[in-house]
Amino acid sequence: MFKLSFRIALRNLWRHKGFTFINIGGLAIGLASCMLLLLYVAYEWGYDKQFSNYDKTFVVYLNSKSSTEIKSYPFTPKLMAPEISENIPGVAYASHASFPVDELISYKEKNLKKAVVFADPSFLKILDYTFIKGNPNRALQDINAVILTETMAKNLFGDEDPINKVLKFQNREPLIVGAVIADIPKNNTIQFDYLLSWSLNEKLNPWVKTSTWGNNFCFTIMQLKDLKYFDEASRLIKSIYVRNSEGSPNEGLMHPLAKWHLNDQFENGKSTGGKIDQLKIFIVLAFCILLIACVNFMNLSTARSEKRAREVGVRKAIGSSRNALIGQFMLESMLLSLMGMIIAFTLVELSLPYFNGLLNIELVLNYGDWKFWTALAGLTLFAGCIAGSYPAFYLSSFEPVKVLKGFSMTGSSSFSVRKILVVFQFVFAACLIICTGVIYQQLNFIKNKPIGYNRNGLIELPLQGNLSQKKKMDLVKDQLLKSGAAVSVTYYSQSLNQGANNTHDFSWPGKDPNDLVLINYRGAGDDFTETLGARLIAGREFSPKFVDTANVMLNEAAVKLMGLKKPVSAVIKWDGTPVTVIGVLKDFVMESPYQNVNPMVIYHPKSAYSYMIARLNPDQNLSTTLTKVDGIIKAINPDFPVDRHFISDDFEKKFQNEQLLGTLSNWFGGFAIFISCLGLLGLALFMAEQRKKEISIRKVLGASTMNILTLLNKDFIKLVAIANLIAFPLAYIIIHKWLSGYEFRVKISFLPFAIAIGLSLIIAVLTVSMQSVKVAKANPIDALKYE
Repeated sequence: MFKLSFRIALRNLWRHKGFTFINIGGLAIGLASCMLLLLYVAYEWGYDKQFSNYDKTFVVYLNSKSSTEIKSYPFTPKLMAPEISENIPGVAYASHASFPVDELISYKEKNLKKAVVFADPSFLKILDYTFIKGNPNRALQDINAVILTETMAKNLFGDEDPINKVLKFQNREPLIVGAVIADIPKNNTIQFDYLLSWSLNEKLNPWVKTSTWGNNFCFTIMQLKDLKYFDEASRLIKSIYVRNSEGSPNEGLMHPLAKWHLNDQFENGKSTGGKIDQLKIFIVLAFCILLIACVNFMNLSTARSEKRAREVGVRKAIGSSRNALIGQFMLESMLLSLMGMIIAFTLVELSLPYFNGLLNIELVLNYGDWKFWTALAGLTLFAGCIAGSYPAFYLSSFEPVKVLKGFSMTGSSSFSVRKILVVFQFVFAACLIICTGVIYQQLNFIKNKPIGYNRNGLIELPLQGNLSQKKKMDLVKDQLLKSGAAVSVTYYSQSLNQGANNTHDFSWPGKDPNDLVLINYRGAGDDFTETLGARLIAGREFSPKFVDTANVMLNEAAVKLMGLKKPVSAVIKWDGTPVTVIGVLKDFVMESPYQNVNPMVIYHPKSAYSYMIARLNPDQNLSTTLTKVDGIIKAINPDFPVDRHFISDDFEKKFQNEQLLGTLSNWFGGFAIFISCLGLLGLALFMAEQRKKEISIRKVLGASTMNILTLLNKDFIKLVAIANLIAFPLAYIIIHKWLSGYEFRVKISFLPFAIAIGLSLIIAVLTVSMQSVKVAKANPIDALKYE
C-alpha cells in the first residue's frame, strides 16, 4: 500500500512541476533560513558552557548603591576571592583574574602582541580548559609560568616542543612555558592567548598587592560544591562589602556564568536581560519564516483542490478510506519537505562561510553530533506536518457524489482560509519591514548623536616599552608635532573608549557621608581638550604653564551630582586629600553611547599614562601621515610593534549588537518576503487560470488589459492592505518594547509604517501582475473555442 501511495505521490509531483517547484523552493528557503538562525541561536546559547561544572560556577558582581540607583559591574576587589574561599560555606573554589589586555610576548625574533590574562591557580580548577601539554596541577604555581593556547604556541614555536622554553614578557620579564591548552572557543566570554600567574601581576604592578576593598579592578569567579549551597552563599556574598568595608552600602551579587554573556543588563541590582532578548527575537523569526513557507504549501494545495477533487471522489468511490487519503496527502507533503530539506542543507553549507564572515563567528554543521541529526529530522517532520495537515484534512473531506457531478469553488471555505493565510504572510512581512526600519533609525540616531568630542582623525598609541618612560613619551610627542604628522598630542590613563577605574573615595561640601557614589576617574595630559576637540565650559585645562598635580577637571555630570554652583576653584577631597577644580568639561561619551554619561573626575598625573592620543594633521595625506607616525614610534621603541588604531574604529564596535540585529532582520526579512512572493505568485497563477474564460469574455466585450489587471490585482491588494492594518499595532508594540531598553531612543515616526505599506503593496502588485499580464494579453479564442 505504501509503495502505491509513494508512486502516486511522485507522479502527482512530477505532473504539476510548476507548483512542485514553487513549494520546494519556498520550503527550502524557509528551512535554510530557520536552520541558519537556529545554528546562531545554539552558538550564542552555548556561551561559557564548555566547562564541566559551568552550572555551579558564578561571576561575582559589584552592586554599587547610591541614593538614586544601583549600578552593577563585574569589577571587584582583589580581596574578594580569598574572602569567599575562606569564609563562605559550600564554595569549592574562588579565583580572581585580570580582564584580557593585549601585551607583548617574545621568542627570539618573534614579537607578538596578544591578549593576556593574569590569574591564580584556582582559575584553572573552575574553568577546566583542555590541556594538550604540561601538568594542569602545576600550572600557574610558579611566578614566571606561562600557559599558551595551541595557536599561540604554534605561532611562536612552529613544530618545536614549547614546554620549558623561555619567553620574554614586555621585553624584560622571563617566562617559562609550563603548559599548552586548546584554543579558547569563540563563544567564550573570556578570550585570551596566554595565561600568566597573579604573582607576576603583583610583581609588575606593586599597587595590586596593596589594593583594598575600595579598588575594583579584577573579576572574581567562584564555584560551588553543590547548588544546594546557593541560597546561603548568595546571602553572605550580598553583605560581603558591609562585613569587610565599614559603612559601605555596596552589595555583592552571584551571577551564573552561563548567563554572563546573554543576561548582561542589570537594573537596580537585578539581571533584566540583554542579548537574550535579541536571541528570543531570532528564535521567533526562525520559526515564523518556516511557518510562512508552510503557509505557501497550504495555499497552493487548497488552490488546486478542484483539480484533485475528482481523484478524491474516484478513490473514495472504489473503497478508499479517508484515513488512507490523509496518509496519501501527508506523504506528498513529507516528500516535498524532504526534498526542500536536501536543498536547504545545500544552501546552508554554501552560505555558512559568508554568514560567519558577516557575524565574525565560527558556525559549523557538526555531522558527528546526534543532536544535529535529530534537529534536522525534527525540522523536516515539523515542516511536512504543518504544511500538509490542513490540505490533507480538507481534500480528504470531499464527498464522492458532489465532486463527480461537478465541483465548484464558489463559496468554498478553502478560499476564505487561503485569504487568511495570505493575510498572515503579509502581516509578518510588514512587521519585519517596520521593525527593520526602526532598528536602522535607532542605530543612525545614536551614531549621529553628539558624543562631546571629534573622534575623526584621532589615533591612540599604547605607551609600552620605552614609551612608558616620561622622557621618551615627551620625545615622541615633540617629534609628532615637529614632523607635521599631528597638530595636537596628549596622554590618557587608558583607552578612550573603555570603562573601569571608578571609586567611592570622592567627597565634596554638603555630601552625605553615608551616600557612597561611584565616580569615574581618569588621568589626562596637557592639551587634553584641544586634542580631543572637546568643549571646555568653564575654567581652563591642564597646561605646562602650571603645576596641576593637585588640580582636577570635572565633567558636567560630576558638577551636577556634587551640586557645585561655582565649580571652578571649588575644593573637593579624593581619599581625604584636597584637590582643586580648575575646569569643567562638557560631557563626552566613553562607555555606552546608549546611556547617560557617568560623573567623572580628570586628574593630571606626572606619569602612569597608558595611551597617547594624537590628532592627525588634516592637511596632509593620510597614508603619508601614518607612515611618519609609524617611523617615529619604531625609531624610539624598536622592540615593540607599532600598535596604533583609530578611535572612530573602536567607537563603531559599540554598535555591534544593533548592527547585527539590523543585518539579520534585513536578510531574513528579505527571505520571508521572497517566500511570501512565491506563494502569491503560485496563487495568482491558479486564480488567473481559473478565471481564464471570464477574462476572455470581458475582453470580447471590450475590457482593456489595464481593466483585466485591475480586476485580478484588486482582491490581493485588499488582502495586503488588511495585513498592514493588522501589522501596524503589532509592530508598534514590538518596537516600543525594544526601544524602551534605551535611555536615548528615536521617536516612533510614521515613516517605517508608510514604507511597509508602500513596499508590500508594490511587491504584491508586481508579483501578481507577472502572471496576470500573460492571461490578460492572451487571445480570447483559445479559451472560448470549445464553448
